Amino acid sequence: MLGRAARRAPPPAPRRGRGGRPRPARREHEVMDARGIPKAELHVHIEGTLEPEMAFALARRNGVTLPYAGVEDLRGRYAYRDLQSFLDLYYALMDVLREAEDFYDLAAAYLARAAADGVRHAEIFFDPQAHLRRGVPLEAVLEGLEGAIRDAEGVSAYLIPCFLRDLGPEAAMETLTRLLPHAGRFVAVGLDSAEVGYPPRLFTDVFARARAEGLRAVAHAGEEGPPEYIREALDLLRVSRIDHGVRCLEDPELVARLAGEGIPLTVCPLSNVRLAVVPSLAEHPLPRMLEAGLMVTLHSDDPAYFGGYVGDVYRRSAETFGWDEATLRRLGADSLRASFLPAGERDRLLGEIPGAAGH
Repeated sequence: MLGRAARRAPPPAPRRGRGGRPRPARREHEVMDARGIPKAELHVHIEGTLEPEMAFALARRNGVTLPYAGVEDLRGRYAYRDLQSFLDLYYALMDVLREAEDFYDLAAAYLARAAADGVRHAEIFFDPQAHLRRGVPLEAVLEGLEGAIRDAEGVSAYLIPCFLRDLGPEAAMETLTRLLPHAGRFVAVGLDSAEVGYPPRLFTDVFARARAEGLRAVAHAGEEGPPEYIREALDLLRVSRIDHGVRCLEDPELVARLAGEGIPLTVCPLSNVRLAVVPSLAEHPLPRMLEAGLMVTLHSDDPAYFGGYVGDVYRRSAETFGWDEATLRRLGADSLRASFLPAGERDRLLGEIPGAAGH
C-alpha cells in the first residue's frame, strides 16, 4: 500500500477554452503560438510586402507589362545571391505602384496580415526616392499609406521614410528637403538599400538636419557591412535603433556597448538566410545575441520576398532554437519597448504580456 507521501497527485484540471470546452495541455515539444503575444513590427519595408498576386493585379490596373509568364514564374525568381541581386528585382517590381490606391491596397493587405500575427503597432519603412524618380508624387504615396493606416483594425502604425544610400548623400538631402513640409506625417527617417561601400558617415549632415527638425533616426547597419558601420550609425547619425546589426558580434566592445546602453536591434532572421548573410536559420547568431544581453527584436523585413511574415519569423525561430514561452514574451515585450509609441500606450500594451509591465 502506498504511503501518503508516495501517492500520485491527482491530475490537474483541464484548461478551459471558450465555451468551457477543455483545451489539451501543450506538449513539451510544441512551440507556443506567438500570434497571441502583443508585439510591434519595427523593420518592414512596405514595398517588400508586394506579393506576386498583387503585383499582377496592380500591373493590370495600371497598364504595366511585367516580364514574367505569371505568378509562379515570378515567384520562382525569388532566389538571390546577395542583397544587390534581391534589390534588382525589388525595384523593378515596384513599377506597378503608381497611384494612391495602389499604396492603400498594399498597406491594407500588410496591416491585416500583421494584425492576425499579433502585431499591435507597426513602424513602416517606405522608399520615397524609389517612387519620386519614377514620377510618382510624394502625396500619392503618403495619401495611400495613411489611408490604410486610418482604416486598419487592431493595429496602429507610423511611417518612416528611408534614404537609399546607394544614391548618395546629395540625393538624400534633396529628398529630405521635399519630405520636411510633411514632417508631421512620419515619426523618423531611416537609411536602407545596398550597405557595402556606403557607410553611415556619408549621411551625417542629412541626419543632423532631420534631427534638428525634431525627427528621430534609425539606420540599417551591420547586415552585410562591418561592425564599424554600426558605430558610425550610433555616433554620427545618432540613431535610436539599429536595423539588422547581426555583425556586431564580431566586435566584443561594440556588443558590450549595445547591451549596456540597451540599443534595440531589429533583426530579420529569414531575410538574413535568403540573402546569404548566414548559411541557414540554425546557424543564425540570434541565440548568441540573446545570451550576450542584447535587446533583440524580431521582424520580417521584406516578407513577400523572404518567405515569411512576422508570425512566421517567431514560429520558425522558436522551432529552430527551442525557445520557450518566456523567451517569446521577452521578444514581444522588447519590440514594444523599442517602438516610438507614447509611453502610456506602450505601457498599456506591455501590461497585456505577463511579467512585462514595469521592467
